[in-house]
Amino acid sequence: MLISLMILMLLVNEWRMYLMETIEEKFRQLPPNLQEEVVNFIDFLLTKTHSTARKKISFDWIGGLKEYRDKYTAIELQKKALEWRD
Repeated sequence: MLISLMILMLLVNEWRMYLMETIEEKFRQLPPNLQEEVVNFIDFLLTKTHSTARKKISFDWIGGLKEYRDKYTAIELQKKALEWRD
């Protein structure tokens, strides 16, 4: 098991190195203005990743349908929700 894990880690590291080399090679082939766009896009992805990871889930919707509890079953409420969206 340990040997399999070590082989897997080596393969992952080799894949990362291959990926980085490929990215660097393609990056160098781009003109400077497109290289700048690539950097900007990477920054955007990093910002997007960090901002979504930090968001806390809001539970302020809990209890929002209390008034319908006695009027509808859960399935009927789902159907009503679909109607309300249209």
